Amino acid sequence: MLAEGWHVRGTIRSLSKKAVLPPGMDAFQIGSIGPSTEWETALEGIDTVVHLAARVHVMDESSADPITEYRNINVAGTRRFAQIAESKGVRRFVYVSSIKVNGEERADPYTEADQPAPVDPYGISKFEAEKELSSIADQTGLEVVIVRPPLVYGPEVKANFLQLIKLIDRGIPLPLARVRNYRSFIFLGNLVDALLVCIVHPKASGETFVLSDGIDISTPELIQKVSTALGKPSRLFPCPPDFLRFLGRVMGRSQAVSRLLGSLIVDSTKIRVELGWKPPYSVEEGLIETVRWYQQALLDGKVSSQSQRIK
Repeated sequence: MLAEGWHVRGTIRSLSKKAVLPPGMDAFQIGSIGPSTEWETALEGIDTVVHLAARVHVMDESSADPITEYRNINVAGTRRFAQIAESKGVRRFVYVSSIKVNGEERADPYTEADQPAPVDPYGISKFEAEKELSSIADQTGLEVVIVRPPLVYGPEVKANFLQLIKLIDRGIPLPLARVRNYRSFIFLGNLVDALLVCIVHPKASGETFVLSDGIDISTPELIQKVSTALGKPSRLFPCPPDFLRFLGRVMGRSQAVSRLLGSLIVDSTKIRVELGWKPPYSVEEGLIETVRWYQQALLDGKVSSQSQRIK
């Protein structure tokens, strides 16, 4: 966006994070996000907002009331942000939600026409935030665009995707050769490109779009493609999926096993047809870029090669 001459402003919670923003971006410290965040100064002169921030998956949850914590940031915080944005003259509000609004796992592709069926506090809070934004749009005319991506991978990826790369890089044998699932992902570069289209395209206003790379792959295929990008052999061996699910239940890791064995497919036809969007990067290109970042981060000491458990 900067290269194309846009005026770009980023918000950060602390000044220590300013270094993560590219040179040329305005940086505004806004502190914690919630129902009382002061957005007014940061929104002066802004035409379009892309709202990416959220309380995301907390693997080792310590809160006694997680849904309240999610709602405070993801629902009340988003509502306040949109209300102030509209009052400051913002024209369009692009909200990055989650495919978890549709549901967690099924064999048929998710589309925008599905009845939302969020399961966990994160997905529920994202859906409630979507409803708040739709209400504000109806009342004020603010142009709201909602996008629901699946798992996003690319440089700086964290959590389970990074742990999987580490396991493959270390040559750890994985008992997933017999898995026959399909999952949708989206490369960071493809997500950014889709967001840029949603910012400028006149037909995006008032719409919800689900996103993906457009190619659905199984867990064994993902491991093989990451192995190829790393230049390492894929060490897969067969184990009955039902037995893996049983082990997951015994060890209290059912959700982690489901993510490896289950299917979650996204049909992104709508944004391709209505907005003419096409992912500029293939899955292979996205994985090569991700692995390149990982290998450089290892050399720089920014990530450890030691794998942790997949959660």
